[in-house]
Amino acid sequence: MKTWLDRLKNRTPLGWLQLSHEKGRFLVALAGIAFADVLMFMQLGFQNALYESNTRFHQNINADIVLISPQARNLVNLSTIPRRRLYQAMNVPGVATAQALYTNFSDWRNPQTRQKTAILIVGFSPERSALALPAVANHLNDLKLPDYYLFDQASRGDYQDVIAQLQQGQIVTTEIERHTIYLSQTFAIGASFATDGTLITSDQSFLRLFPRRQATAVSAGLISLQPGANAEQVATTLRATLPEDVRVLTKAAFIQFEKDYWTRNTAIGFVFGLGTVMGFIVGVVIVYQVLSTDVNAHLGEYATFKAMGYRDRYLLGIVFEEAIIMAGLGFIPGLGVSLGLYVLTRNATSLPIAMTLGRSILVFLVTLGMCGISGMIATRKLQQADPADSF
Repeated sequence: MKTWLDRLKNRTPLGWLQLSHEKGRFLVALAGIAFADVLMFMQLGFQNALYESNTRFHQNINADIVLISPQARNLVNLSTIPRRRLYQAMNVPGVATAQALYTNFSDWRNPQTRQKTAILIVGFSPERSALALPAVANHLNDLKLPDYYLFDQASRGDYQDVIAQLQQGQIVTTEIERHTIYLSQTFAIGASFATDGTLITSDQSFLRLFPRRQATAVSAGLISLQPGANAEQVATTLRATLPEDVRVLTKAAFIQFEKDYWTRNTAIGFVFGLGTVMGFIVGVVIVYQVLSTDVNAHLGEYATFKAMGYRDRYLLGIVFEEAIIMAGLGFIPGLGVSLGLYVLTRNATSLPIAMTLGRSILVFLVTLGMCGISGMIATRKLQQADPADSF
């Protein structure tokens, strides 16, 4: 008794033969599928880069729990909380340290091009690094000097000469908020959709740069826990202990807080999601047009198959075979083009856009679904194929 695998091996590949017979139309279909895949890859890549770039700072904070204002919207719009809340948090069991973090969004003058660009300024006490980055922790002594800053070498813009000078141990002088500052070392976080980069300094230098900011009004409180303490339990205790002018978030919740802002409160997240859906719809339309044209061109042959006793299921299998072939062959160039565009985009924007195995599998499965749906729509005419049409 023949197995289904034996029957598959001995089956005439009618779907492939029909597609390869009209090579021009077949190539156009593959180009259309590749275009739809590229569109989906780029939209998903930008969406992931949106979340990744805007949460890299959050992922690198040296804290287990973060205190922010209930009015905070995202990292560059944190508002402020009273500094005394950090002292109150220290009295909660399980809390080891509480550190003040100051942030402000400003324009600064690129030391290399002398052009102004947007940048995030971060200040904290140089006694303990607020970021879990060795490049920051190893140069805290530099921040103890007045108006000394660490520069984000992954910032968006032309900084090759500046980075080279800093790596050679030179001090680079520039200007921000009409105030002269000194760059001494580098670290790496990277640009995002909100900022072109980051500067790190001490809390005292930060307050000198922004004299209207009060030392008692901090942007966030970074809470580190004692060994063995449970972050969720301590966060619950902090919520019950601290007044309502403070929002208590675990580190994971702080990261999700930023993602939620870009997903729900901005048009960017919606646009990327809509672009992915549109790519899917474009692919369905293109594949349907090809399959529908193919079915119409061979309607007489399909009717003849019916007259010979072949069931609709066999004829539908031919169309679905064509759909699967187009999905597989169209995906390959779409993936290749997307890889090139990812590299181009990453070099041009400094955004963390890169291909992942999970995304490749997802788009391939969506492509199969896209072609499958098109095949289902196109096969409706096969059910109307009358054997009498062949005579």
